Amino acid sequence: MPSAAAEPERAAARAAAEEKSAFSHPAVDPDVSVAYGDHPDQVIDFYAPRREAGPGGPAPLVAVLHGGAWRTPYDRKHVSPFAAFLAHRGFAVASVEYRRGADPASGQGTEVEGGAAGRWPDTFDDVAVALDALPRLVREALPEADSRRIVVTGHSAGGHLALWVAARHLLPADAPWYLDRPAPLRGVVALAPIADFTVADSLNVCGGAARQLLGADGTFEERRPYADPALLLPTGIATTLVQGREDIDVPQAVAEAYADAAAKAGEVVGLTLLEGVGHFPLIDPAADACAVVAEEIAQLAW
Repeated sequence: MPSAAAEPERAAARAAAEEKSAFSHPAVDPDVSVAYGDHPDQVIDFYAPRREAGPGGPAPLVAVLHGGAWRTPYDRKHVSPFAAFLAHRGFAVASVEYRRGADPASGQGTEVEGGAAGRWPDTFDDVAVALDALPRLVREALPEADSRRIVVTGHSAGGHLALWVAARHLLPADAPWYLDRPAPLRGVVALAPIADFTVADSLNVCGGAARQLLGADGTFEERRPYADPALLLPTGIATTLVQGREDIDVPQAVAEAYADAAAKAGEVVGLTLLEGVGHFPLIDPAADACAVVAEEIAQLAW
């Protein structure tokens, strides 16, 4: 039996191997890319379904929001193998890019490796505009997709954004992203999401990315009601969290805190905990955990 002192080293080695596997796959080009704005990062990659996923007719649409701590170096390319994996499972897929990192003119620091996390409010602006435009864009770009059956999934920071998308009708009324009714989604499958900003901040998840996202000028608590999914409940939209028990990047406690907050708000949120799984197998087509994710999406899509 390994000593307790050796366990962190073993966990780090396992996490590094999982990350290496997930990032070993070559990027997969989409069938078509469509801009939803003028900025180079305001683009959606569409992947056509490669087979029927269920009953005949148009395929359900999975909107994918990539992770990477909302930081500039991590773009949608690293989840393109995951997007292609879902397309081979019979889903139509829309992989959404959005602005990440700090605008150099903003004065936000880049002391954390990979740069500052996210932009306020640009990251949220982009995700809101992209999801609002998605039904129209998919009808034009991917007619084999069913824009009436949309499931949003996201990994890590993208999992946060997926939960946030489903909660826009619960935002303060002065929020520019506020919707007066729930978004027309079949559900959300959030993968190791940064789902509770207070817990994530206390655990220094991704080098304090949640605090950075909301601004380095003391605005964390002020902006949380506009950004923290744990404060935006109950959504009324079917939601499942998928979490590896061995995740040291976004620990299980973050997902559990969100599920607990949902329960206190009177909403049941699914929480699928995977034994022996860390952070990256959830988006790694070579990992069994990725097949579990596809099944969770199918449960909501059909």
